Amino acid sequence: MSFVAKPMPLSLLLDEAPRRIAAILGAEVASLYLLEGDKDQLVMRGNVGFPRQARGTVRLGIGQGITWTAVERMRPISVVHAAEHERYREFPELDEERFPVFLAAPIIGNGRPLGAIVVQRAGSTAFERRDIELLLALTAPIAVAIRHAHLLDELRDRRQRSGGGTRKVTLPGVPVVAGRALGAIAALRRPATSTLGTRHEHSDKKLLRSAFEMADRALTELQSRADQQGLGKEAAFLSTYVLMIKDQRLKERAFEFITEGRTVAQALGTVAREAARAANGVVGDPFLQERAHDIEDLCDALVMLASPDARAELPSKAVLIGDQLTVFDLLISSRAQPVGVALTERAGVRSRVLLKLLGMPSIVDVVGGFRWASPGDVALLDADHGFLVINPSRAEVASVRALRRKERTATSPLEEGVLGGQNDDGEGYVVTAEDLAGS
Repeated sequence: MSFVAKPMPLSLLLDEAPRRIAAILGAEVASLYLLEGDKDQLVMRGNVGFPRQARGTVRLGIGQGITWTAVERMRPISVVHAAEHERYREFPELDEERFPVFLAAPIIGNGRPLGAIVVQRAGSTAFERRDIELLLALTAPIAVAIRHAHLLDELRDRRQRSGGGTRKVTLPGVPVVAGRALGAIAALRRPATSTLGTRHEHSDKKLLRSAFEMADRALTELQSRADQQGLGKEAAFLSTYVLMIKDQRLKERAFEFITEGRTVAQALGTVAREAARAANGVVGDPFLQERAHDIEDLCDALVMLASPDARAELPSKAVLIGDQLTVFDLLISSRAQPVGVALTERAGVRSRVLLKLLGMPSIVDVVGGFRWASPGDVALLDADHGFLVINPSRAEVASVRALRRKERTATSPLEEGVLGGQNDDGEGYVVTAEDLAGS
C-alpha cells in the first residue's frame, strides 16, 4: 500500500489506513489499535465503520478480546462468528453483532508488537487465506509509519525531560470533544491569593455588583446549554453555583467587607475562607467541603470579573493544559478564546461535563502533560483520535493548516464574551471532525 510508504502525520495515518484497508478487503469495519501504557492496553485510535466516539475510548486490557490474543500470539486470528469465540470481548455501544466475520492481525515492528488491525463484515463467509496474507502484508508499512511518528516510546526514551525543548513528544489521552487544534501551550491559572490592589469603595462596589450580574447571566446560560445538550443530570452541580450567585447573604457579606475597607479581592477571599472554615468545622462532612470548594471557585471568578489579575490572564488562542476544568475556567479562562484543552488523569466527571459545555477539542487522561510540556511550546491537539503532540513536525502542522480554509466560525455559547470560542485570523484555530471528513 503506497499510502504508508512515506512518512506522514499520525493523524493522517489513523484516518486513512482503516478507510483504505476496508476498501481493499471489502470490509464494513476496519480498526487500528495501538499498544499503549506499559504495553498493557490496546486502544482503538483509528476506525471506519463504528461511531466516531469509539476512537480513543474502546480499550482492551491484558487478555481481553480476540484482538489481544492475536497480539499476544503475534499471529492473525480469523473467525466467522466472533461472539462465539472464547476470548470475545463485547462493546455494546458498537453494536458489533452486525459484523460477526472477524479478522485481527498484529502490527509488529522490530520484533515486538505495536498494535493490531481488525477488519469485520456482515454475513457468514470467513475471510479467505489471501485476505489474511494481504492484511499481514499491509501491517508492515503501517508499523514503519507508527514508529516514524515516535509514538509512545518518547516517554520511555526521555523520562528525565522536565519540559520545554524542541523534540517532538506524543502523549495519548481519551477524547471528550472531537476536533483538532493548533496553538501554544498555556497552563490553566487562578488569581493570586496575595492580590491587594487599590481600594476605592464606591467603584469597588460597582465592579463587584457588575461581576455578580455577569456571572449570574453566564451560569444561567450554562445551565440552559447543559439541558439543550442532554447533560442536565450530569451538570446538576451547576444549580449549586446558580443558587450561590443568587444568595443575598453571600453578596451582603462581600459588600460588608468592602465597606469595612477591603478590596474586592480581599472581600471575596475572606468570604471563601469563611466557607472553608465552616466546612472544616464539621468533621467528615463531604457535602459542606465540596460546597466550600464551589464557593472558592465562584469567588475566584468574581474577582477576575471585577478586577482582573494579570498574573492569571492566559494568552489567546492557546491549547490549555491542567489537572481539572472548573466553572471558573468556563467563566474566566475561556475569555482568552483557547482552541483546545488537554487535562491529566486527575480530571473528574465534572471536568468532562464542563469540557462538553465548552465545546472545543479536548482530551483527558493525558499522563505526564506537565512533565513534557512547557508554556509556549507549540502543540497539536488531536481530539479525533486522542493525542496531544508537543512540538509537532512541520508536516503535522501543515496538515492542519491545509484545512484552515474549511474552518467553520465557532460561536460563543455565552453572552458578552464571558465564554469565548470564536476564531479569527490569529495563530490558534480549530479544525473540526466535520471539516476533516469533508476534505
